[in-house]
Amino acid sequence: MIKKLAFILLCVFTLSAFFGCTEDAPPDVEDPNALVIMGKKTDMEKTYMKKIFDLYKKETGKGLKIVEIEDSVYESAAADKFDKGEKPDIFFHFNNSDLNRFNVSENFYYLDDQPWTDDLAKGADNYCRDGEGHLLGLPFWESSVSGCYYNKTLFNTIGANPANTQAQFDSICRFIAGRNITPICWPGDGCSWMYQFALDPVFADEPHGPALLAALNAGETSYADIPAVTAMAEWIVGAKDKGWFGSDYATVGWDGISEKLNSGNAAMVFIWDTWFYTDFVEGKYKKEDFALMPVFMGTEDEGTYEGGNINMMMANKNSDKLAEALDFIAFCATPEHYNYAFENISTVSCFKGQTTNIQSHMITDKYTAESIAAKERVSTASTRIIGYSADNVAAIFNRLLAGEINVKQAIEQLDADRLAVKRAEGR
Repeated sequence: MIKKLAFILLCVFTLSAFFGCTEDAPPDVEDPNALVIMGKKTDMEKTYMKKIFDLYKKETGKGLKIVEIEDSVYESAAADKFDKGEKPDIFFHFNNSDLNRFNVSENFYYLDDQPWTDDLAKGADNYCRDGEGHLLGLPFWESSVSGCYYNKTLFNTIGANPANTQAQFDSICRFIAGRNITPICWPGDGCSWMYQFALDPVFADEPHGPALLAALNAGETSYADIPAVTAMAEWIVGAKDKGWFGSDYATVGWDGISEKLNSGNAAMVFIWDTWFYTDFVEGKYKKEDFALMPVFMGTEDEGTYEGGNINMMMANKNSDKLAEALDFIAFCATPEHYNYAFENISTVSCFKGQTTNIQSHMITDKYTAESIAAKERVSTASTRIIGYSADNVAAIFNRLLAGEINVKQAIEQLDADRLAVKRAEGR
C-alpha cells in the first residue's frame, strides 16, 4: 500500500514538474509589427492612457509596445535612446524647453494636415504648436486653468468684488487685510508654481514676448535687462511686507492650502481648477464657494490665466510605421474614443467634442469663460525658458522674502541659476 501511494505521488510530482515548471518555457514572442510608444512610466499608467491603449488593441486587433521610462530620468534616457537610433513610432512629450533635445524638425511629423485638427480646443491647439505655428502633437492629456481662485461667498459677506486690473486687485488685498483676513494663501514651504504665472505674459505676448524669449535663451539678454521681471519681484516682496500673504506663509506647504481656504482664514490662492477636485479638503467652505479671476503679480495690468501643460502624442516621421502611427493618433482623436478614455476625468476639454470629462463650474461660468478666452496664455515661462528650474526660482524668492537678499541680488541669482542649469544640460 505504501509503495502504491509512493508511486502515485511520484507520478503527481512528475506531472506537476512537467506542466507547472516555467523555467524552461519559451518566452512570449514579441510582435514585430507592434507600434512602439515611448513615455514616462507614470504617464503611461494613467487610467485614460490604459483605456485608450486597450481600446485600440481590442478594436483594431493590432499590437502596441509601451516603452516606459522612469520619470526622474526620462529626458536624458529618452535622448540617449534617440542618439542610439532606438526611436519610437510615437513619442510622448510636453511642449517645453526639454523638447529641444530631440531635434523636432528632423525627427517628428508636423500634424497640420490631419483631419482631426479642427476638433482641438483653442488652448490645447495653441499649446501644441511650435514657434513657426506647426502642430507638433495630439494633446491627449488632462488640462487645467490656473488663475486666482477666490472665495466668492466670503467676498460677498465682506463686500469685496473680483478685480479686472492690477490696481483693483491691490485695492482688494488692502481691503481684505484690513478685516484681519489673509488676502492670498501663499504656500512658501516647498511650492514653486506661482512665479511662472507672472512671467508668462512677459514671454508669451506678441509682438515682443517671443523675441524676448528667443533672446533670453540665446544669451543675448538677461532677467536683469527685463523691467517686468523686476516689477514682479518688487510686487511679490511688497505684498509680503504689507501682510497680504499672512504671517505664516513660509510654513504653509501643499498640505496646508486647504485649511487656509476651507476655514476662510485666507480669501484667495493662485492655483488651478483641478486642484479643487483632487486635493481640496472641504470644511466651512466648499469648492462651490470659489470662483476665478486672473492672476495679478505686477507684470500684466489686466491679469493673466495660464493654460494647462499637456502631454502630446508625436509621430516619428522617419518610422517605417509612420502611416500606422498617424492612424493610431487619429484613433485617439476620435470623439467616441477620447470620450471613453476621459470619462469622469477632471480636466479642461482638449477637444471641442469632449463631453464625458468633468469641468469645474469655476471656469464654465459665462463671464469667466469669456475672461479666460481673452487673457489666457499658453504655459510659457516654466516650459520654454531654457534652464528654468521652478525649485531654484522658489528658493531664491524665499530668500528675498526672508530679507536675506534684495530685489537686485535676487534677479542676479535668478540669472546665474538659469545659466548654470542651461550649461549643465549642454545648451
